[in-house]
Amino acid sequence: MCEFLSWTEYKGKLYYLTDFELNTRDGEKLKKKLDYAFYEEIKGHGAIKEYFGLSHSQCRDHECTDFSTPNNFPVEIVKKIKAGEFSRIGIAEGLLTQPAWAEYEKVEQPARAEYKKVERSAWAEYKKVEQSARAEYEKVIQSAWAEYEKVRQSAFWALFMSSENRIETWR
Repeated sequence: MCEFLSWTEYKGKLYYLTDFELNTRDGEKLKKKLDYAFYEEIKGHGAIKEYFGLSHSQCRDHECTDFSTPNNFPVEIVKKIKAGEFSRIGIAEGLLTQPAWAEYEKVEQPARAEYKKVERSAWAEYKKVEQSARAEYEKVIQSAWAEYEKVRQSAFWALFMSSENRIETWR
């Protein structure tokens, strides 16, 4: 699994996702595609390559979780970090003071728990609806298949009988 902060390199150019990319039409498509895994996957190389249409085999992937010094990152990424342009991609504990990190955790943990509660409820509702829809689909498909078989058999016998008649005339 990729960590925050990830980037990939292709033909000497760096590719990474920032808040800007997430706010574009392609960013919205990517968020929908990632669906419930958005918060885990958005920081990864797969999401970066998907957004920019890059080949997985031709890129060189990088990631760094050590925010203790800007020297650990390319200059262009350092500028984006300082400008706060990764706020929707991930949180870097190393950039926050101890009191700020404590405050973040104090807010984040209950928010995460509430999110999980809502997510579980929504997932259960989805499964209920999906099972009902699947049952209805199976009913329709079986009915359609039976009708198809009836028509196919009828056509087969019509063809067979016309062939048999032709055979009789040749005897």
